[in-house]
Amino acid sequence: MIRKAKPSEIDKIITITKACAAKMVSENIYQWNEAYPSKKAFSRDLKRGELFVLLSEGKVIGCITISSEKDKEYNDIDWLTKDAKQYYIHRLAVHPDFQHQGNAKQLMDFAEAFAKTANAVSVRLDTFSKNIRNQEFYEARGYQKLGDVYFPRQTEYPFHCYELVLESP
Repeated sequence: MIRKAKPSEIDKIITITKACAAKMVSENIYQWNEAYPSKKAFSRDLKRGELFVLLSEGKVIGCITISSEKDKEYNDIDWLTKDAKQYYIHRLAVHPDFQHQGNAKQLMDFAEAFAKTANAVSVRLDTFSKNIRNQEFYEARGYQKLGDVYFPRQTEYPFHCYELVLESP
């Protein structure tokens, strides 16, 4: 089940993202660090009603932010669609104990359906250039790689930007 997150779940979400970061580091993927993702970012997502959690047997096992706000880092990307009504995916995480079970797919299915229901033109996101598994995941879903952005406080390597154009109903 996926639903909007509750304030009391922020600490659990941070625990999940820290576990994901540790797993990525063990695979030589230095995508997340002590500064990101932060409690402040998740609290902001929660206040805007953009933070969702995935539950299994009543336990939070994953999260996703589905935002209508475009980050300034995305301004130089040559997107497939003109800026109109898009949704941006951030901070998708599934606890390592629940990975490779279709949970990330479930979160993305939810996000894309959410965007379609809201009559969005497309869904946009970025993923770390050194995280090949994520790139393959998004490309298999039909996302097109369009350019790179940098988050110097996270890493020296770029993040690839992707967009999925949604079909009109």
